[in-house]
Order: sequence, then structure tokens, then C-alpha cells
Amino acid sequence: MAQISAKDLIPNSFAMSREDIAGQLGMVWELIKAPLIVPVLRLSVYVCLAMALMLFMERVYMGIVIVLVKLFWQKPAKRYNWQPIEEDLESGGSNFPIVLVQIPMYNEKEVYKISIGAACGLSWPADRLVIQVLDDSTDPVIKQMVELECQRWASKGVNIVYQIRETRGGYKAGALKEGLKRSYVKHCEFVAIFDADFRPEPDFLKRAIPYFLRTPDLALVQARWRFVNSDECLLTRMQEMSLDYHFTVEQEVGSATHAFFGFNGTAGVWRIGAINEAGGWKDRTTVEDMDLAVRASLRGWKFVYLGDLQVKSELPSTFKAFRFQQHRWSCGPANLFRKMVMEIVRNKKVRFWKKVYVIYSFFFVRKIIAHMVTFFFYCVVLPLTIWIPEVHVPIWGAVYIPSVITILNSVGTPRSIHLLFYWILFENVMSMHRTKATFIGLLEAGRANEWVVTEKLGDATKNKSKKPRFTFKIGDRLHLLELGFAVFLFVTGCFDFLYGKNNYFVYLWLQTITFFIAGFGYIGTIV
Repeated sequence: MAQISAKDLIPNSFAMSREDIAGQLGMVWELIKAPLIVPVLRLSVYVCLAMALMLFMERVYMGIVIVLVKLFWQKPAKRYNWQPIEEDLESGGSNFPIVLVQIPMYNEKEVYKISIGAACGLSWPADRLVIQVLDDSTDPVIKQMVELECQRWASKGVNIVYQIRETRGGYKAGALKEGLKRSYVKHCEFVAIFDADFRPEPDFLKRAIPYFLRTPDLALVQARWRFVNSDECLLTRMQEMSLDYHFTVEQEVGSATHAFFGFNGTAGVWRIGAINEAGGWKDRTTVEDMDLAVRASLRGWKFVYLGDLQVKSELPSTFKAFRFQQHRWSCGPANLFRKMVMEIVRNKKVRFWKKVYVIYSFFFVRKIIAHMVTFFFYCVVLPLTIWIPEVHVPIWGAVYIPSVITILNSVGTPRSIHLLFYWILFENVMSMHRTKATFIGLLEAGRANEWVVTEKLGDATKNKSKKPRFTFKIGDRLHLLELGFAVFLFVTGCFDFLYGKNNYFVYLWLQTITFFIAGFGYIGTIV
């Protein structure tokens, strides 16, 4: 019997198709590229260019207004007729309003002493100040430590109350809401809120409270955050650049033009009557602070931002903590926009242009478009046009607009201007994470209400070694989505280097490196 080879068992047609598979795939690609891929990608370019123009015009508008505000607007102290509260020895401080200070915390082992000590050190008549430590800690050891610290200050004559709950329902919003229900709070007119890593100066209340006294429709005085660990590593420097623009431009412009901006959740003083009229604290999103601010604004209350009133705070210094924080800060506003947009439209108490500002500028452009255009345009669509040269991106969209936006963003932190290029690459990486969170919020998907408290290290950062920590934990370190995009951008850069005409490969390879660093979780270790 003749020997039968494997080749005899395989049909000739199959053998031929195997040999020509590359050619057939190329033929299929050519068949679908012209009628499907090219039009879809071209439409994506147009959409991204439109979003880029929206963001560009927003940034230019903000830049023009902030210049006008600095040159011609009255200072907040003059606008709101600020005058210091006179201390009358005969009245014994009765001319000072009673102020409640709330410090919500959750397993804050490293910072609880700092925040409690700073609050107890506020310069305000002792009988006109109530300090409320809202401890939602689940670690019994930490709970005992916090309670003992409160008892220590109480023994010195400070009116401080240690408050716990049976459950963490509503997270921070639930704790703040529960705190306002206490019987002694009915005598308080204002409430100052400080997260566990915030350290107000002793004169904080004396500088903030007078703004309320001659402006009965003022609901909120917001102070600026000042970061004690901004120089700890490259990650904290990048955060400082982003947040400084938020305070220096966005909040300043909102305060000066519309007496509205989003409450930052801490380092602010609220009129308790405004909180109650707005419906109190709600836990329907992870941005309970912004939720309250929007509802209060829709009822006609005004806000003022004070750039010269600064409170020391801490930035997340680990990439894991930063990612969780950014998820909450991106998902929450998108989810709130979904729930409140029609309420804002139907509101009759605020003027039309303020509605436009809140819906279009505050929510749509800054909280949704800014994340999406950064990711889709510069990390997805632009690289794809290298593979499909039939689709062209105009140079004004690929280079000029993002350059102007970046320069305008840098005004908040001039000391970090030399880090500007790396900040762009870092923001592109984070835009992927923020875009994902934004879609989760808009669609109200599974992680829409995820709340992970940002890890704080307090004074432990002063003793931390400056050498990178290379302990490798798969769950904490390895981020497959970032690594996947790093591979995509690297291959695209190689293709552009060999066959492209636009020389995008330089940007793509630099962006690849940043995605790889983020993918392996080492951004927080670079100093």
C-alpha cells in the first residue's frame, strides 16, 4: 500500500488558500476600507475637531475673562463689603456667629492628629465654635486613636464631639448629613468642612465668615488648596499643574462672573440655611459636593472663591490612589449631569446665561468633552490616520489647537513650565481612565457609585525614601489597558517612521513610554 502523506489529505483549495491568506486578507481590507473604514474615520476626525474647537474656545474665553477679572473686577472683599468682626470684651464674643466645623474621616491613621489639631487651633471664641469629628473608620484601633485624640482636646476646653455611625451609608455625604441632625447644630449658623488631610490656618474663620454677614444670599465661601507634598514626586507635580489651573482660572472666573462654581468638598464654609433650602446632602452620586452646589445655585444662592485664603492639603502620591480619585472625580460629574440637566433647563430662578454657563461650560465642555477629545483624538483617531493615509487631519487640529490649550493650562503653575511637555503626555494617559469613568457615569453603569477613600500619608511622606519602590504586586501595579495602548502606539509609531509622511512617530514613541510607565504603575515612584 502506497504511503499517504498529510499533503494528500488536505484539499488543494485549502492549501492554496493557506498560501494566499495574506493576499486574501489584503483584498478584504481593500474592499471594506473605501466604503466603510475611511468614511467612519473621517467622520471621527470631524467630530474630534469639533470637540477640540469647543475646548479651545472655552479655554480662550476663560483666559480672556481671567485677565479682565484681574485688571478690572473688584476684589471679593470689596464686592461683598468684607469687614472684620470686632471683638467686644463686654459682650464676650456674642457678636461672633456660632460655627460648626465638620471633619469627616475614614481610617485616617496618618493624618487624623493633623486635621483635628488644626481645627482645634482655629482662632474663634471657644463658646461660639463646635468641632465635629465624623469618624466612619472600620478599623477599631484607628477609631480608638481618633476618639482619644478628641478626648485629649476636650480636656483642654475645646468644644469637640466625636461622632460615629453604625453603617457607612451614603459615605461622606451620609456622614455630613448625619452630623447636621444633632440637636446642638440648630444653634449653628455656618459650617466649615475640612477633609482629614486639610490644615486650616488659625485665622481661617476670621477671614471667611465676614463675607456672609453683609451678604444674606451668599451660601458658600471656598478657599484655595495649597499642597504640602507637591514636590514629592513627578506624579504630585503633574497633579499640581492640573489643579492650579482649576483654582487660578476656572473657580476664579465662575466666582467673578456668575457667583457659581463647584464646591470642592473641603476647605469651604457653608451657610447652613442654604444647605437646608437646597435639600441637604445627597448621596446619589460620588460628587455630593458638586450636587449640593448646583442645587443651591439653582435656588439663587451665591458663592465666592477666595484665592488668597489658602488651606494646606495633601496630593495622592501613589498611582493607585490617584486612579481611584480620578475615577470618582470624572464619573461623578457625568452622572450628576445626567440626573440634573433637565432640572437646570426647567429652573426659573436663575437667568438664561447662567443656565448656559452651568450646562455647556461647567458640565459639558469641562467635565465631558475635555476628557473625551484628549483621549479619542490624540490617542486613538490621530494614530489611526497613520494607518489610513486617505484620512487627513489638518495641522491646526493636530498641533496648533492643542498647543494653545496647553499653554493656557500652564498659567496656574509657572514654576513647572519646564515639565509642560511631560504633563501633556501624562494627561493623555489619564484621559483614557477619565473617559472610561465619564461613560460609566453617563450610562450609570456598575462602578458609577464606587467610592474609594483617597489614601493619605501625612507626615509619613517626609520620612519616605526617595528611591523608587520596586515591589511588584500584579493587582496594584499592572494595568493592562494602558499597556495595550502602549503596544498600539509603539507599532503605529514604527509604521509612521518607516512609511509615514507626518513625522508623528516622535510624539507616538514618547507617548508610548508614558503609557508603559503608567501600565506598570511606576509614575508615583519617579522623583
